[in-house]
Amino acid sequence: MTHHAAPRAPLSWPRLVGVVPRQADCFQHRDAVDALERAVAAGGTAVLCQVLSGTGGVGKTQLAAHHARTAWQAGAVDLLVWVTATSRDAVLSAYSEAAVTVTDPDDPQCAGLDDPERAAVRFLAWAQSTDRRWLIVLDDVSDPAHLNSTDGRGDLWPPARPNGRTVVTTRRRDAALPGHLIDVGLFTKSEAVGYLRAKLAVRRRHEDPGQVEELARDLGHLPLALAQAVTYLLDLQLDCATYRVRLADRARTLPDLVPEDSGLPDAHRATVAATWSLSIEHADRLRPTGLARPMLHLVALLDPNGIPATVLTSPPALAYLTEHRTPDGGTDPDVSPRAVGVDDAADALRCLHRLSLADHTPNTPHQEVRVHNLVQRATREALRPAARDMAARTCADALYEAWPEVERDTALGQALRANTAALTAHAADALWRPDGHPVLFHTGNSLGHTGLVTAARAYFQDLHTAARQNLGPDHPDTLTARHYLAYWRGEAGDAAGATTAAAELLADRLRVLGPDHPDTLAARHNLAYWRGGGEAGDVAGSATAFAELLADRLRVLGPDHPDTLTTRADLTFWRGRVGDAAGAATATAELLADRLRVLGPDHPDTLTTRHNLAYWRGEAGDAAGAATAFAELLADFLRVLGPDHPATLLARHNLAHWRGEAGDAAGAATAFAELLADSLRVLGPDHPATLTTRYYLAHWRGQADGASGGVR
Repeated sequence: MTHHAAPRAPLSWPRLVGVVPRQADCFQHRDAVDALERAVAAGGTAVLCQVLSGTGGVGKTQLAAHHARTAWQAGAVDLLVWVTATSRDAVLSAYSEAAVTVTDPDDPQCAGLDDPERAAVRFLAWAQSTDRRWLIVLDDVSDPAHLNSTDGRGDLWPPARPNGRTVVTTRRRDAALPGHLIDVGLFTKSEAVGYLRAKLAVRRRHEDPGQVEELARDLGHLPLALAQAVTYLLDLQLDCATYRVRLADRARTLPDLVPEDSGLPDAHRATVAATWSLSIEHADRLRPTGLARPMLHLVALLDPNGIPATVLTSPPALAYLTEHRTPDGGTDPDVSPRAVGVDDAADALRCLHRLSLADHTPNTPHQEVRVHNLVQRATREALRPAARDMAARTCADALYEAWPEVERDTALGQALRANTAALTAHAADALWRPDGHPVLFHTGNSLGHTGLVTAARAYFQDLHTAARQNLGPDHPDTLTARHYLAYWRGEAGDAAGATTAAAELLADRLRVLGPDHPDTLAARHNLAYWRGGGEAGDVAGSATAFAELLADRLRVLGPDHPDTLTTRADLTFWRGRVGDAAGAATATAELLADRLRVLGPDHPDTLTTRHNLAYWRGEAGDAAGAATAFAELLADFLRVLGPDHPATLLARHNLAHWRGEAGDAAGAATAFAELLADSLRVLGPDHPATLTTRYYLAHWRGQADGASGGVR
């Protein structure tokens, strides 16, 4: 009997290989969806490969799945291949299945398709030659090298064909990735709030809109975090306000605030905290190997909205990276690794950027590095307390090192203060062991020297409370916090309160440190200064106190010590206030010679001495000479300190004043009007200097008009 083989069914089209993830609940239509649609619908100008790149959790897979599902349902493709491309083996497996799918069973070339490498070659050759319309999605490409032709292995990137399209999702941002890069960012505020409201509405939950918005903000508008958080709070019957309290509780870690693995929504494969672990491992393997992880430890403690690169490439940061470099299995343990350099640190930041763990944009001054707050939190929570404290002290050292002696760039000062505030919020205790870190005090003085005197006073009030709690009332750093609190209290307008606080501090410093300690002498200086300040100040008493202090500073510190020179400057000033303007001018000229010799011409104290000399010259009767001197001085203030420094604004004030005293009332009024605009912008309307400028503007306008009218 003759047996006939049963006829084989012809290939049917369209065909689907792999499993396209189901659409997430309450899917949000985003700009990236439109960008992807425009890119693949551009006719002959279309780029045939689209790369959706972004950090873990921004929804790249969902966007690719939406695009693939839409094309499939519209009949726009004959073959859709969905590949979970986390490894080369995974890609080969998917291509092998696709090869079988597109190969006619009667084709003699179908033999050998059980070999993944040969099957992949067969499938890609088909994709290169077919007229069928195909779409290949390579989801979650963890390393572009998995698809490259290396070590004799074939290239697994789909071919560029007019009838074919490739969509790649990846956390990588390597320049070698093929095609058109579409940066997938966070939800917008409206998208995040819309998603939360939709998810809550499904369960008939309608929450306070303000709390919903705040929850979206707390989670940084990260889609993955929003999905897992809302699932968690629905499962536990929590409202948004209660969840936010738990989220803010540092005793709870991120894994405590999302569902267990079995309850993750939308087929998520990992929790928020685990999402970035693989990215960190990959980043750490990029050259320079082993530096991405310790760099992320530092980044995780600073301001997510912008970190100056100079902080992360400073000597303290480089030393930390050298010491904490992730061990390389191929490194000889007996050979010490070379010290990490500035270029290595910059390259480590690029590694974090390439894996979308941080944004590194070198052309963004003072905010070159940005990172999502949840990436930071997950990184901090993975550190042991001792390791976190060590990283925190390194960050503090790095911030202090990066702070310029003269804050000419106000934007840099603001960025450094913001980073110090973030560091303090994340690891305050570490900055008080064993003593208060200098950056804590420098930050407050930066506020004051920038002109934010009220903010400086409030800052040192809080710092004194923290110092007292951490170190006790008599610790030198606690007394230092009191010292600066008294000083900025006076600068903010409360000279009487500053005098009282300085007197109380002096008593405690005498008791704790003794009469000749430099801090005790500084307390005497502060007390003498504020004793003569204010409307009812004791000018003569202040001059006497400075004379006594000068004798002790000469004995203890010597004639050329900067503090001794400062005491001479204040003694001269208060003697001039007593009524001896000519003597003050002579003494200031002598001081200027010494400050030029000891500090140099561009030191701020030298410029201040020139300022005082010009002032006393005017007070002694030479208004025109004072105006000329202030004009010359202003040029140097602008060059050394910049246009917005309070000392520069004060020099402009005095130039305008002595210009008026020299007979140019109209010019003085114009200069004060221009100064007022800048004072309002830099210092604010309530700063004492701004109020003084308003007064003199009214005065010189009145003089120019031949009347004594008020501010117009």
